[in-house]
Amino acid sequence: MNGLCKAEIIHARWVWPSVTAVEIATMDWVQWWNTSRLHQSLDYRTPAEVEAEYPQHLRAAPAAI
Repeated sequence: MNGLCKAEIIHARWVWPSVTAVEIATMDWVQWWNTSRLHQSLDYRTPAEVEAEYPQHLRAAPAAI
């Protein structure tokens, strides 16, 4: 994930106006990564969708003995 962030955000621009601009771009990218990007390892769902379903998964799981 870090390598993708660097390739898609940090190295995509030669010059950044400020550290704050880098921080904002990074926060926007992480928001996109977690809420919009489909992940193959999550059966083409977003991390936000998987996290929202997790409590339901716990209720449906059989209790450990």
